[in-house]
Amino acid sequence: QLQAYGGGLVQAGGSLRLSCAASGGTFSGLDMGWFRRAPGKERAFVALIRRNDGNTYYANSVKGRFTIGRDNAKNTVYLQMNSLKPEDTAVYYCAAKTGGRIILSAIESNSAYDTWGQGTQVTVSS
Repeated sequence: QLQAYGGGLVQAGGSLRLSCAASGGTFSGLDMGWFRRAPGKERAFVALIRRNDGNTYYANSVKGRFTIGRDNAKNTVYLQMNSLKPEDTAVYYCAAKTGGRIILSAIESNSAYDTWGQGTQVTVSS
């Protein structure tokens, strides 16, 4: 199971840190990602961190502002969000791929992940 938390209301230009706690499995062996669903839009890829080498990937819209990280000892993955913009307003979901590596061409696809957290709301006011 994945439990996402840390969302809230923040002014534009501010920061938030989301966390996703994993339980019931071997966390260190998972590719972990963050997605978001903005009002009226499809759920979209935000960031991924690889299980084996820690390599990270980001959507162009958040590159340079968001940082994904993980603490395997705490079974937790983080999303540090800086310089937030109103267009970052969304429900943020953490996701995991169990049982294998996600191929690079699929990392932005919802269907590449088989375990999802419940989502946490982030609202950025202008």
